[in-house]
Amino acid sequence: MLMPKKTKYRKQQRGRRRGKAHRGATLSFGEYGLQALEPCWLTARQLEAGRIVITRHTKRKGKLWIRAFPWKPITKKPTEVRMGKGKGDPEYWVDVIKPGKIIYELEGVSESIAKEAMRLAAHKLSMRTRFISRESRELK
Repeated sequence: MLMPKKTKYRKQQRGRRRGKAHRGATLSFGEYGLQALEPCWLTARQLEAGRIVITRHTKRKGKLWIRAFPWKPITKKPTEVRMGKGKGDPEYWVDVIKPGKIIYELEGVSESIAKEAMRLAAHKLSMRTRFISRESRELK
């Protein structure tokens, strides 16, 4: 699973998921991409599941970039524990995704293969997404 090697603080507050993505909203590396259309917390497990599906479908041809990284710790208290006694221990890691953020980029494969791979990866994510390509971005 993806997680930071080192963090300044072990625990973080939840924060807000308002606004649109200012950074990471355009294709930078690949020809095709998967773009988020709504805000969410994307877990390391979901990212990895999407990566596995894309690499399997493309038969490890082409190059894949993962543009999201789970840097935020989510804490959880154990079950059947009384209230109080502080915040729980970090349970898993998430990336805060805002609308417009590119999650995966892909190049070196045909558009039909890329589209199907991104469709399969989108089923692993907990938000609405859309497939984009450089040609479609230039036309709009």
